[in-house]
Amino acid sequence: MDESYDVCVCGTGLKECILSGLLSVAGMKVLHLDRNGYYGGESASLSLSQLYEKFRPGSAPSETLGASRDWNVDLVPKFMMANGLLVKVLVHTEVTRYLEFKAVDGSYVLQKGKVHKVPANDMEALRSGLMGLFEKRRMRNYLLYVMDYNEKDPKTWKGMDLTRMPMSELYKYWGVAEDTIDFLGHAVALHSSDNYLAQPALATVKKTKLYYESVVRFEETNSPYIYPLYGLGELPQAFARLSAVYGGTYMLNQPGMTVAYDASGKACGVTSEGSTAACKFVVGDPSYFAPEKTRVSHKVVRAICFMNHPIPNTGDSHSVQIIMPQRQTGRKSDMYVFCCSYAHNVASKGKFIAFVCATVETDDPVAELRPALALLGPVEEQFFDISEVREPVNDPSADGCFITKGYDATTHFESTVVDCLELYKKITGKELDLTEKELTQQ
Repeated sequence: MDESYDVCVCGTGLKECILSGLLSVAGMKVLHLDRNGYYGGESASLSLSQLYEKFRPGSAPSETLGASRDWNVDLVPKFMMANGLLVKVLVHTEVTRYLEFKAVDGSYVLQKGKVHKVPANDMEALRSGLMGLFEKRRMRNYLLYVMDYNEKDPKTWKGMDLTRMPMSELYKYWGVAEDTIDFLGHAVALHSSDNYLAQPALATVKKTKLYYESVVRFEETNSPYIYPLYGLGELPQAFARLSAVYGGTYMLNQPGMTVAYDASGKACGVTSEGSTAACKFVVGDPSYFAPEKTRVSHKVVRAICFMNHPIPNTGDSHSVQIIMPQRQTGRKSDMYVFCCSYAHNVASKGKFIAFVCATVETDDPVAELRPALALLGPVEEQFFDISEVREPVNDPSADGCFITKGYDATTHFESTVVDCLELYKKITGKELDLTEKELTQQ
């Protein structure tokens, strides 16, 4: 391994693999290493035996769950917005040729103890129990304004400066009721808390447009989300292939690897099994760097639940998201339910996997999930994971360490890709050109 590279990438989580692929395409010589024997790191998809080895070492799964190889269980469950940043990166880099996608059946929201489908079109809005008739008209007028809004055309602004007007004032202008604000802000604009109401409205308008642009990207579906067959673990591997095509080198099973520093404290390589690969800088997840280079921003609790049925009240959906806005559960932030099934080649025939995710707010994280777990119905097996979400506090221009953030509780990838694009710009000094190309659904 005594060779020189432009960059060493530590960890094969999705963020690290995206950056590895993008930097390889940009012409850099990349060495990518991981302490594990599989791709994905913290964001891997595990077989049944790997899952039990992680959460219940020494115990074997029940035979009723079927073959281990039939399972691909995501550790960080998330859907992809059909017109979102991750899809744009996949299409731009042509990584889509390594993947197959399936549209998600629907997105739902909790309101007053009941699960409702988030309306994906006018017909669904008319039938929805989320709002009364007059409120539906007010919501429609608001959404027509949002979809017509163009930053470059003042005629579409209706005299409002959304770069300054708080989002709460824009809702007030259109007379949108509190319950409608709840699902528009959290299940459509995908804010994780109500903090956005005091912030300029433009960001929320853009998020709302993204949601409905994603809904119409595949006209035959009524959901803004897609999901890869065989689980999210396919994504890191696909970007790893992209890197390899452009000359990237991969080394798994490197348990003792450490970042090497020169006399000035700047990262200059990665050492493993007594040999060192020299490089100009190092990219990696927080676990590969000294603790003082990162801080814990918060913790996330996740439940993994195996079931033999779809989640009740979701129209027998094989894939679904349920967002539980903070106001509906008395929390400071939202809670998320994510479900996929054997239809996505992630579980044995007839089996469903439901995940519940939340930002930890108390000293009893598992108890925080009870309102969401109550929506699932009978559960065959259950696993809980509490993880720290770390973020960098170092100066990469001084120490040559470009550190990714951990994965939040949200069930979509927008924040994940924003982190990658910000690091890409810091490393290369350039914005990634995400010129749109066509994505064909499998």
